[in-house]
Amino acid sequence: MKIIICASMTFEKEILETQKELVKLGHIVEMPYFTEKLIGKDAHDELKFEKDLIKHYFKEIKKSDAALILNLEKNEIKNYIGGNTFLEMSFAYVLEKKIFLYNPIPKMSYTSEIQAMRPIIINGDLSKIK
Repeated sequence: MKIIICASMTFEKEILETQKELVKLGHIVEMPYFTEKLIGKDAHDELKFEKDLIKHYFKEIKKSDAALILNLEKNEIKNYIGGNTFLEMSFAYVLEKKIFLYNPIPKMSYTSEIQAMRPIIINGDLSKIK
């Protein structure tokens, strides 16, 4: 299965680890553009504009079978799903892609919108992606 990882870019290391595990399980994996080059750097916002990363990633979502939302803790919010990740998740939903959440749905102002997309919660078990 071709899977696209959607996550906050502050999770660069976790994105890379997850990509490696998914490949071991036999999946083809797309990661956010420049993930490997950006580890430890603070250039994400500049690249969003310079490389039009939102549009670029939407094109990659179209080519994928499923989206894995890597929702980890950020800013003391358990299972965080930020603005860009929510946009990507919504786009995958509109395209009728399978949506997997790494962790349960977070308590946020848009929790009900996430629930309405009916994501498959895998509780950190990548082998549940099928």
